[in-house]
Amino acid sequence: MPQFYLPGPWENQKPNPLTPELAHHLRVRRIQVGEFFPIFDGNGQVAQAKLLSLGNKSGEAELSDIHQDTHRESLYAITLAQGLAGGDKMDWVVEKAIETGAQVIVPLQCERSVTKLTRSSDFERAQKRLLHWQGIVQAACEQCDRTVLATVEPVQSFASYLQKPQKAKLKLLLSPDTDKSLYSALIDSPPQDIILMIGPEGGHTPEEEAQAQAAGYQIVSLGDRVLRTETAGIVAITAVHSIWDPEMQNRLK
Repeated sequence: MPQFYLPGPWENQKPNPLTPELAHHLRVRRIQVGEFFPIFDGNGQVAQAKLLSLGNKSGEAELSDIHQDTHRESLYAITLAQGLAGGDKMDWVVEKAIETGAQVIVPLQCERSVTKLTRSSDFERAQKRLLHWQGIVQAACEQCDRTVLATVEPVQSFASYLQKPQKAKLKLLLSPDTDKSLYSALIDSPPQDIILMIGPEGGHTPEEEAQAQAAGYQIVSLGDRVLRTETAGIVAITAVHSIWDPEMQNRLK
């Protein structure tokens, strides 16, 4: 059975009320009164919930075995700075980035982005997209058993993001037009917080790559084949784990 999201705090509520969304999910899953189901609060806390009552938009549950469980989270934080892609590609990127382990997703308005969401007239539409992506994060965490909800930042311009101070020191922009490989950048660096920057359809412009380099980004490639924007970030995240996770395990022994 998949886990379900129930935001906290839990400890001070007995029994715990269900959100309308969770009540709906339990009805769809045909969870009956008296049955148990797993829940998480989005901050690493998990529990077993016993369904006490269930109405159309409400219900109550009794929680037990409340404890912290973040074993599916990496010890290094991956930020995916993704150039806005057209159609439903961003939805796919957000979902798969969560499944593969990103902790932060930053939608960036780039020069070649078909979708435009940073103009003042686009504010309401951008807010709706942000809420939509946050819903995808929740659903993806429920599916893949992550217990910490990743952060989706508001849509911002490429230039403004470069100007923001970042905790991560290792910052990589993925481009097919370079001889330096992602592998070489990762193998030469210890596991640490990292930013992976992906361009929209058509990639970053030469000017954007130059701006990123001036801001401390390394320009690296995933190989000889040119990947679609919705593919590149997922491949890069997977590459980070495949190279760094064995080293991390050796360090913890």
